Amino acid sequence: MKRKLLPIAIIGGAVIISIAMNLLKPPPLKAESPDTAVAVKTKILHRTQAKLLVESQGTVLPRTRTSLTSEVSGTVLKVSPHFVVGGVFKAGDLLLQLDPTDYEVALQRANAKLISMNAQLTFEQARAVQAEKEWGMTGRPAEEAPLLALRKPYLEEARANVLQAEAEVKQARLKLQRATIRAPYTGMVAAKTVDIGQYVTVGAILGETFAIDFAEVRLPLTKRDLSMMNSFSEADKDHRLEITLRGSIDENITEWQARLVRSEGVINQANRALYIVAQIDDPYAKLESEGSEKVTKPLLMGTFVTASIGGKTIDNTFAIPRSALLQGNKVALVDAEQRLRLRAIEPIFADSDYYYVSQGLDEGDEIIISAVGVPIDGMKVSPEAVSEEKAVSSGKAVSSGKALSEEKALSEEKAHSQHTTAGDIEQEATSNAE
Repeated sequence: MKRKLLPIAIIGGAVIISIAMNLLKPPPLKAESPDTAVAVKTKILHRTQAKLLVESQGTVLPRTRTSLTSEVSGTVLKVSPHFVVGGVFKAGDLLLQLDPTDYEVALQRANAKLISMNAQLTFEQARAVQAEKEWGMTGRPAEEAPLLALRKPYLEEARANVLQAEAEVKQARLKLQRATIRAPYTGMVAAKTVDIGQYVTVGAILGETFAIDFAEVRLPLTKRDLSMMNSFSEADKDHRLEITLRGSIDENITEWQARLVRSEGVINQANRALYIVAQIDDPYAKLESEGSEKVTKPLLMGTFVTASIGGKTIDNTFAIPRSALLQGNKVALVDAEQRLRLRAIEPIFADSDYYYVSQGLDEGDEIIISAVGVPIDGMKVSPEAVSEEKAVSSGKAVSSGKALSEEKALSEEKAHSQHTTAGDIEQEATSNAE
């Protein structure tokens, strides 16, 4: 019996000793975890002046586009070497020559008829003079003479025949001239539908041309865009607004200078936008115009461009570097105790370098402009002030709605970077606690 109770007594004694040891052991010493400061780059905020910049997009189109139509019929005898797609011509240059033989013959017949009618008029004028003499020999006054006796109706008919012959000569001469198709303006060929030896009829389409003296771009503006711009009414014609166009030619971004020439004055029912028209002089750099800026690189018709239009100037705004904006439209500030403080802002406009904010920040705030991984309100930071050479006052701003939408991909990339570095910060905090 004693042997059976011995193992139980040993186990019970071990349990009692273990409990006693746990109850009587001294508390462990707690090591203070170091408050590690994260190195960041900061910038001191100051109120500044920003010039709003409205952006719009459109397609470059010619001022004048013409379908060449034949006014006479005939066989094409000659085609200008410039009458090819892409060919450049000047006003008055020969483009096509139709067979003029029929129209030369018609002109000759009309001239012959005119000579005959002039001869008949001369003959009738002589007869009228003779009739007046014969009536005078009767001794009666000329007022009593019948019209037929003086041959006045015959004289009027002869004069009418002369006028008709002159009109036929003019018509024949016009048809002969229309057999030669000349350029109505300086331009470029967009399409060619006829060639040598082809017979064309009246009304046949010969080709299509467009003028290259200047091009136009229709730019839509929303209500928000219009609120950011100064007036461009009829009263501002003497101070036309300068516009910068950007487009891709052979995979290179190129800029062209344009000017605002008019507003269409109607709200488009499809997109509720007001269209303005910008004009670019000599887009193909083919003209020798004096006093106008020479285009360094041709702006081809049909090019899709982005237009930057200067708007109003806004005072008392803060310029926030794009790298400083966090998710949720927040920025990280550094307080007097060098602690990170998150603050929500609402950008009112932006450009390629800055967001512009008028409310939510104070003069002299120190903002973090470098990446901080996962920003935690109250975390210790070690700020390093950065001096920027760029003057904020020269910055140009665009509508925040457009800028934020364009930066959607950048925000997603920034968020991914923050999530990637979160694991490193947690691992560092765990090692410090241990």
